[in-house]
Parts: sequence; structure tokens; C-alpha cells
Amino acid sequence: MKIRVLGCSGGIGGRHLRTTSFLIDNDILIDCGTGVADLSIAELAQVDHVFLTHSHMDHIACLPLMIDTAGDMRNRPLNVYATRATEEILRAHVFNWAIWPDFSKIPTPAEPWVRFVTLNEGEAVELQGRLIRPLPVNHTVPAVGYQCDSGKASLVFSGDTGPCPAFWEAVNRIDNLKTLIIETAFSNRERKLAETSLHLCPNMLFEELAYLQSQPDIFITHLKPGQIELTMEEIEDSIGDFKPRMLQNNQVFEL
Repeated sequence: MKIRVLGCSGGIGGRHLRTTSFLIDNDILIDCGTGVADLSIAELAQVDHVFLTHSHMDHIACLPLMIDTAGDMRNRPLNVYATRATEEILRAHVFNWAIWPDFSKIPTPAEPWVRFVTLNEGEAVELQGRLIRPLPVNHTVPAVGYQCDSGKASLVFSGDTGPCPAFWEAVNRIDNLKTLIIETAFSNRERKLAETSLHLCPNMLFEELAYLQSQPDIFITHLKPGQIELTMEEIEDSIGDFKPRMLQNNQVFEL
């Protein structure tokens, strides 16, 4: 399993700031933020499966355009995996004909360009020996994180989350955890905002990592563009013993 970071920023601006999306091999996306726009049309057409963490714009921004761009190049629907609650939000507020066409019904209901697949927390989806398992997280809208398991090793992506003991309980049950990608959206000076919006800041991340019972490589994602250096300095000060690194665009993980 090869995982390439297409986007990992909490915002946009400049050539290297893209919002969240990871490409697994050539056919799976975890989230569909603005980083997906850097793929070629041919690469978009190869994606068969999109797993969404939640419905916020920075994680779904390119999904409507991707479906419209590559749909006529495919001979089967694009599978979009989401919890029932996330699917309902997308149907009501995005694929509602007012914002974007409902591609689960066109070109025809019998042969649509997109098919929603309901995810249940904790139940893995197997795709050619690769397991994608939704994990519990705590955010302002229904959300999940993901375990990506090649059979040899696992990578966990928190998605967007505030404090969540259930997330760590699930992570601690993974016996082949190699990599943990976890969000830290705000600096410590914005802790109140982090708490309100159910994100993390460095001091909150320190408190959360006390639950972690293994020693994976830790990468920080979803940093707000105007606070990147400050937040990483605060992370180094508070959890430097964990040797965290900032996730980078086009970084590749092999499991």
C-alpha cells in the first residue's frame, strides 16, 4: 500500500497549501480536498473509491468537480464511502441540484456516476487485500478517522477531531500501527477556538497523546496557514519526546 499526500493544510494560499486528501495506490482517496485538483484527468478517472471523514468543505471541495470531470471516462460508478449522517448532509446541501447535480441519479438512476456506500464505525472495508476501517472521533459534525491496513502495517489518520478517548481506545487495539497522522489545527493562543470547534492545539495534543500505548511515527496535519511555524514550535516544546514531524504535500508512505 502506497499512500501519497495530496493535501494536508488547514487552508489554502500559495503553491504548496492544499486541503486534505490522500491517494492510496492509484484507486482510493481518503477525503477529497483541494489537493485532488493537482491530479491529471487520467489520474482522476482511475480513482474508484473515495472515503470521506466528514462533510466540511476543506475535505470535500473537489468531490463534486471530480465526479463531473471524470464521470464520462469511467464504465462504473465512483464509490463514495461515508457514514449515513455524512451522506445525508451531502445529499441535502451539495448534491441537491441547487449547488450541484445529484450524480447518484444521473446520467440515469440505473447507471449513475456516483454510488454512496454507507460506512459503520469500526467495520472495515476490504479492497483487494487493503483494509480501510472508520474510527471514532469527536467533531462538530458527524465524523470518523481511518485506519489504513496493508496487512503488514497500518497508518491511522485522525481526520478532524477534538479530545476523544474512544479514538485512542481504537488506536490502541491496532497491533501493527506504524504511522499516526493527527490534526493540530490551532496554536495554543487559540485554545478556546480549538475547544469550541472540536480541533486540537499543541497543549491539547499533549493531553491526548497520554492515551497512546504504542510508539508510531507521528505526523502533524491540518495546520492553519498563518500559524504553521508557531504551532510546530509549540508542538516541539510540548511533545518533542514523541519526535513529531509536520506532514508535507507529496509525502509518500509505504506500508
